[in-house]
Order: sequence, then C-alpha cells, then structure tokens
Amino acid sequence: MKLISIDKQLYRKRTNRLLLGLVASLSLLSLSFGAGLIAAFGAAPVAGEPTGNFHWNLLGVILALLLLSCVLHGQRKRPWLKEIYYVWQLKQLQNRIYRKLAKIKLAAARQQPQALIILSFYYASLKQVYLLDDNTLTLSTLEQDMATLAELIRQQDSEVSPALFDVGMLKSIG
Repeated sequence: MKLISIDKQLYRKRTNRLLLGLVASLSLLSLSFGAGLIAAFGAAPVAGEPTGNFHWNLLGVILALLLLSCVLHGQRKRPWLKEIYYVWQLKQLQNRIYRKLAKIKLAAARQQPQALIILSFYYASLKQVYLLDDNTLTLSTLEQDMATLAELIRQQDSEVSPALFDVGMLKSIG
C-alpha cells in the first residue's frame, strides 16, 4: 500500500455525510425490518403483559446492519468513497503492523533494512491519519519516534522511505 495525499476538508465532509447517512439508514431500516417481522411473526399483544417481540426487533437490527454492510461493500470503489476507504484500509494495515511492532522495533534496532522501511511507513501513515482525524494529542510522541527512526536510518546510511514499503515485508519479521 502506498501513501497518498488526502484533502482533509473533503475527507471530513464525506466521512461526516457517510456516518450521518449510515445512522439514519440504520435507524429507518431497523424499524422497518423490526415492524415487518413483528407483523409477520410476532405475538399478539395482551393488555398488561410484554409482547415478547424483542428477538424480532433484534433480528431487524441485524438485517439492517447486513444490508448496509453489503451496500457499503459494493460502493467502496466509488469515487466519493475513495478517501474514506483508503483511510479505512490504512488503519487496518496499521493494526497489522502494531501487532508486530515490538518485533519490528527489535529488528530495526539491529538495523535490518526491512524493519526500518516498515517503521518509516508506519510512522508516516500514523501521522497522516492523526492529522486527518485531528488527533494532535499523541502527535508529539509520534514526532519523537520519527526522530529516533531518522537517527537510526542516518546511522545505517541507506535508502529508507515509506514509498519502499510492501505488505509482504511484514511476513519477514518474526
């Protein structure tokens, strides 16, 4: 995966619209599916007693989630979802790297070139996502980590950049 430049205002606008649309759609679809299931299979209400239709309402929510997931999956390659889908994939990749981060840092301390490239990509991608999501609280710690990595790279005197990253490199780190 390669890092691409993202327009922050466009990303935020599209993300907010998507989330608003998902919440509204989930609400309407859940109510519709729940009401339809209760009308078709629900118990007749008895005065003073609960209807026992909770499971039909829950099934309505699950069906709405499944339908929205399918629609979103089908739309993920559309231009209006490009930035959102890219950031989502980037966050998934960051999680994969984070699970191996201790081993990657050990390998980087031993100046293994692939580990340095992975860390370079990881830190650059974290910075991009932090800035897109306005997560400036941990940005100073990230900047320190990036400076430490830059010193390691300088000591090794080799070509290391986030552009050299390939997902297959994660398999080579223990």
